[in-house]
Amino acid sequence: MAAEARRKAQAADPDGHAAGAVRAHFLAHIKLAPHAVIGGYWPIGTELDVRPLMIALHQRGHVCALPVVHRRQPLVFHRWQPDDKLVRGVFDIRVPDHHTPVVDPDVLLVPLLAFDARGMRIGYGGGYMDRTIPAIRSRKPLLTVGIAYAAQEVTRVPTDRYDQRLDWIVTESAARLMERRRLFWLRRFFAS
Repeated sequence: MAAEARRKAQAADPDGHAAGAVRAHFLAHIKLAPHAVIGGYWPIGTELDVRPLMIALHQRGHVCALPVVHRRQPLVFHRWQPDDKLVRGVFDIRVPDHHTPVVDPDVLLVPLLAFDARGMRIGYGGGYMDRTIPAIRSRKPLLTVGIAYAAQEVTRVPTDRYDQRLDWIVTESAARLMERRRLFWLRRFFAS
């Protein structure tokens, strides 16, 4: 797939420049509640490494968590700290031990293959994020932040009724509030 090839071309970043730039853009532009719970991910393959951001958020006092896959169900997030030992989970993804506490994220960092200016994304096709986002939103407000390389942006991502729109996209180049979310906030501001 072309999206995977674009991400793979960007992933050769031995100095961690992209991960550091994502951390800097996120921290400069996205304001979080003091004790917001952050649902992150452990990068696999060519996914942009979000661990420097998660470590910085942990150091600022946020509870961080990693997802555990339960086949065809919404993801469950277990508390994670930088020194925790991880175990191999479904799809051989590194996850916290099942004895660690389960938490409900306020902010979700979302890996992706491609995204567009509307905040739509292509994932791996399993639908885990598209099940997880509405499940969490049925319980509480949730801010979703796509993490990607700038080169992963495409003109338009094909979507269906189950696909979930992201609020922000953060790349090594910028942090962007997505178009639909910007319109939502403008309407809210001018309606008051």
